[in-house]
Amino acid sequence: MNLDQQIQLLIDQAPTDGSTPFLMEAIAPVLKSIASQLKHSQYYIIQSPDDNWVLTTLSNRVQPELQKNVIYAFPTQKDAANTAYARQDPRAMALPHPVTHILFQMVAMETVDSLVFFETPGNLDAGTEVERADVQKLIFSYMQLLKRKSNNIGSSQSSMLK
Repeated sequence: MNLDQQIQLLIDQAPTDGSTPFLMEAIAPVLKSIASQLKHSQYYIIQSPDDNWVLTTLSNRVQPELQKNVIYAFPTQKDAANTAYARQDPRAMALPHPVTHILFQMVAMETVDSLVFFETPGNLDAGTEVERADVQKLIFSYMQLLKRKSNNIGSSQSSMLK
């Protein structure tokens, strides 16, 4: 599924409360922009037996009191299965998720600080970190830009009517 199809699926599956589909369409360019910088259109996320995404708490090596909660996204199911958590709990499952859906979910998960996307199958030594706060800032900035554009269009239309 390409990124446009992923975004359309997010919009189609959004609650029909009047605002969520519009919000999804509005932030779609931000999600698509971030997703296009990653190598894969889908990643595997390890899920616990109760269907929650597995969260890993990382501590800073120099300052152990500094911690952050991350979710790992793997390029293959095999890579996900080779992690310590997956080996410890045989009930854990690595399921594929479209990359834009992963990014969207992260924004809504207050306990998550970052996603770490492993890009190269078989190599879990280096990943691409996407911080939740950065994605939220991008979305906020983009929404402000849309608001300004909307206000400018409204102003120019009303001045034309005079």
